[in-house]
Amino acid sequence: MSVQNVLNLIKEKNIEWVDFRFVGLSGKAQHISLPATEVDEDTFVNGVAFDGSSIPGFRGIEQSDMVMMPDTETAYVDPFTAHPTLIIMSNIHTPEGERYDRDPRSIAQKAEEYLQTTGVGTTAFFAPESEFFIFDDVRFENGMNKSYFEVDSEEAGWNTGRKEEGGNLGYKVPVKGGYVPVAPMDSQQDIRSEMCNKLADAGLRIERHHHEVATAGQAEINFRFDTLTKTADNLLKYKYIVANTAREYGKVATFMPKPLFGDNGSGMHVHMSIFDGSEPLFYEKGAYANLSEMAINYIGGILYHAPALIALTNPSTNSFKRLVPGYEAPVNLVFSKGNRSAAVRIPIAAVTPKGCRIEFRTPDSTANPYLAFAAMLMAGLDGIKKKIDPRALGYGPFDTNIYEMSDSEKAEIRSVPGTLDEALDALAADSDFLIEGGVFTQDFIDNYIELKRGEAKAVAIRIHPHEYNLYFDC
Repeated sequence: MSVQNVLNLIKEKNIEWVDFRFVGLSGKAQHISLPATEVDEDTFVNGVAFDGSSIPGFRGIEQSDMVMMPDTETAYVDPFTAHPTLIIMSNIHTPEGERYDRDPRSIAQKAEEYLQTTGVGTTAFFAPESEFFIFDDVRFENGMNKSYFEVDSEEAGWNTGRKEEGGNLGYKVPVKGGYVPVAPMDSQQDIRSEMCNKLADAGLRIERHHHEVATAGQAEINFRFDTLTKTADNLLKYKYIVANTAREYGKVATFMPKPLFGDNGSGMHVHMSIFDGSEPLFYEKGAYANLSEMAINYIGGILYHAPALIALTNPSTNSFKRLVPGYEAPVNLVFSKGNRSAAVRIPIAAVTPKGCRIEFRTPDSTANPYLAFAAMLMAGLDGIKKKIDPRALGYGPFDTNIYEMSDSEKAEIRSVPGTLDEALDALAADSDFLIEGGVFTQDFIDNYIELKRGEAKAVAIRIHPHEYNLYFDC
């Protein structure tokens, strides 16, 4: 979409405000709104100034001036504002006009540019499956003398005995019993459909939606794959529309990986493939799961670098509450066709040559998608470049249920890091594959590790309510 097309859209839709957005290291969108009357061609040349020192992990107060450079291809009309508003994503530049090395969106674009310099292929496609919960009530507090959280859902399994005005109608989703039931057990068909309608109006191609495994309103909506940066843009759009549609219904959506103890968490399984023009490069008929050697080497790079990669794909302390055995979590660093207990799965049902892909199941939606997708591509390309063979390294294929293997058999399988600090240690020790081609910088990685270690420490030093169960009467 050209600048002129955006200006025409502002007139056609009677837009009153233009909302310029960027994304910080956390992956959360930030925004500044300008009156539409103040937006002209110069806005897209000169950008929109903002204070970078107020964004965690960006710049110090002594060099705080930064500039948003709008990307006209990302423009869409906000479906929620009372005053007609146009949303446009931006890259971050320095006042001197240089692309900012800590800008996640620029890193994603540099990863795509690096792919084209390698001669491997022209385009990497990504498709995330980002799960979430829809709750009716969320309360939490952390203070000197109290610490708690409490969530509730009208369909939660723990509410079978709750007295409700008008009577308890009894249809509650059991723990681990929520995978694709019909109504009345699935009470959230309409809210998910409304989310999908709004997503489609905003430009996403919706493929399906359904209730997920966990009780208390776990859901999944799948949208069509696209190139790396566009898919990251779409994921931010997806999370924004899901959260605000839930709010319109008087509910709240969360992409937190493990908001409930004792039931499945929410992942973000990421499907990936590489094309050369229109030719799919991951397909080879008759090979294992119809995968080419290039695809096998890509898997090798993902699994070899996984401990470091997970610092970017699972970057929260809560991520590691999900990555535990027993809840369909992909904690085993192996690959398999169709096996959901493996970190890397190769979908084999109804797959065409162009649909041949790999699925990295470990990530979750606390990840900044620009950083996570870029890091996955860099790990896979390193595997292709070095011809890393996951079979030779003992990463599979494992086509049996790993959870049913003996302890001695499981001992041979490498697992994901157990904590965020362990993942950050791995990233500190293994980051050369990210720096290749100048996609990530050492400054970015050092800064990112410092920021995330601060989050891990903030959780570690706080008193956990369960410690009272364990130690109060010591």
